[in-house]
Amino acid sequence: MTRTKTCRGGGTADALASGASGLNAREGSNPSPGTISPANEVSLLRLHEKTLHELLALLENREIQVSEIIADLYAAIIEKDQTVNAYLSLAHKEDLIKQAQANAHLPLRGIPATIKDNISTIGFKTTCASKFLEKFEPVFDATVIKRLRAAGATILGKTNLDEFAMGSSTENSGFFTTRNPRDPERVPGGSSGGSAAAVAANEAIFALGSDTGGSIRQPAALCGVVGLKPTYGRVSRFGLVAFASSLDQIGPLTKDVHDCALVLNLIDGHDAHDSTSVNQSALDYSKDLNLGVNRLKLGLPKEYVKALRGEALRCVETWVKTFKDMGVETLDVSLPHTDYAIPVYYILASSEASANLARFDGVRYSQRASDENVETMFSESRDKGFGAEVKRRIMIGTYALSSGYYDAYYTKAQKVRGLIKQDFDRAFQQVDAIIGPTSPTPAFKIGEKSDDPIAMYLSDVYTVPINLAGIPSISIPGGIVDGLPFGLQIIGDQFQESKILRVAYAYEQASN
Repeated sequence: MTRTKTCRGGGTADALASGASGLNAREGSNPSPGTISPANEVSLLRLHEKTLHELLALLENREIQVSEIIADLYAAIIEKDQTVNAYLSLAHKEDLIKQAQANAHLPLRGIPATIKDNISTIGFKTTCASKFLEKFEPVFDATVIKRLRAAGATILGKTNLDEFAMGSSTENSGFFTTRNPRDPERVPGGSSGGSAAAVAANEAIFALGSDTGGSIRQPAALCGVVGLKPTYGRVSRFGLVAFASSLDQIGPLTKDVHDCALVLNLIDGHDAHDSTSVNQSALDYSKDLNLGVNRLKLGLPKEYVKALRGEALRCVETWVKTFKDMGVETLDVSLPHTDYAIPVYYILASSEASANLARFDGVRYSQRASDENVETMFSESRDKGFGAEVKRRIMIGTYALSSGYYDAYYTKAQKVRGLIKQDFDRAFQQVDAIIGPTSPTPAFKIGEKSDDPIAMYLSDVYTVPINLAGIPSISIPGGIVDGLPFGLQIIGDQFQESKILRVAYAYEQASN
């Protein structure tokens, strides 16, 4: 898979422009977008720019047809994705329209969803943006995909990511780098960079991503969209290719907070296939959005703002003033173990990655590099299949788990993880939610941090603690820094998704 995407479905980049599918396209040609849509003023409607809830209302009132939405999406992808590079694979347009029309009676009425390519999806390869899985075709749908399909969604395509979700910029993809639609010279964030970029570029109505240390929220912040990491156990992980099993969580990336609540409604709920899934009834997260935030208490951690300067600090001041104008009390809180979160995360996440990725050995799921003997097959397959960042994390994790170092690193990291969780527990005794930046900076330039892993890891300094604590948080557009989107993160206690969505919605409405 090359930078020019010559192995997309039809065989060349030109095939995409003619309406052909992506990686998973079958043989044969597809008509151009204009021959599929009914003879309405699709280009004037610009349906691909609308939110999910706006499109559902238009479909409900029979003002549009779902085929028009799909035509507009493909037109946007043809126009933009040669630059943005959000998608690894696309559905056949004709097939997608047929599926969508058959689902017109269901709640989502056939509206297409876009899926990060580490979530198992029948009909599409699931590559994890790794050459190791370039040809892997799953035989089952992840639970979140089953739930979307049951609600009437169709699957538009699979998006690019950092290989096996390990990265903060999507530069670690085994195939090509996704670019930020706000500035193509900059990264979209990671690891769900393809999903965030697709939503930001209006190449998707909504998308799913996965978040292990900020991989939904950080790209949402850098691309200027909404991204939610639910409470650990709130959304089933069955069918998500595991990176770090005690941290991974699937969540939505959307154009606004209302859409985020709607998508969470669809994917939430207990799943017997996932032993970490919490046995709670699914909720309607959209019904409380308009309750307002008067008399709520929001905490601002001093550790999250101490290093901010200039426009970033002014954004924080704007957040505080906006909430105060809505009747919210803001309090200073402390999360004293914040500085330990990055080293703790990279010990624990890398240790779990070392174990989870042991299954990729050239025998199962993946491509084989050599048949000389078993040992050579294993070593050469892994050496050629994995990229540099994946190898780095496997080696870190294997070292931390090795005899003589386990207690010094892994056990100690688990203890500090407990202290980080206690920090949040104490804070939530004082406040209803916590606010702060999602990322310390806006999107950085492609290649700027590639040679400095520590600088790259610090991009997630405000998101990693939330995964370690297993609590929910959401990133919404919070202003502009250096001409680029800057994210506002709203953090809640366990299973308080309704509350943080309510706070996010209030700020979104107040700030336009």
